[in-house]
Amino acid sequence: MEIRQRTVDEVAIIDLKGKLTLGDGELLREQVNSLIQQGQNRIVLNLAEVPYMDSSGLGEVARAHSVVLRNGGRLNVLRPTPRVRDLFRVTKIERILEAFDSEADAVRSCSASTGS
Repeated sequence: MEIRQRTVDEVAIIDLKGKLTLGDGELLREQVNSLIQQGQNRIVLNLAEVPYMDSSGLGEVARAHSVVLRNGGRLNVLRPTPRVRDLFRVTKIERILEAFDSEADAVRSCSASTGS
């Protein structure tokens, strides 16, 4: 899995590419922890290029969401693939994790929810 990070309107966007499975989730965990330590608590996970996610990957996404919330922020998901969206639906994580098809909407939602 590859991870790239960029910033749009003071919101960190983490672009993931590849399968998010056992072992790969550690990269995501490190990236989110690094952002939190830097005081960045508005994050969008771009899943457009994640064709598959197993239960371990799902757990890392849920953990990232929890860490960001505990630090007063918001984590949104951008463009989950149909397979990942189905996983979110089946596991009911979609109830707590908001997914967007538009980067601008995901960024705006993060900014609005933190009072910016």
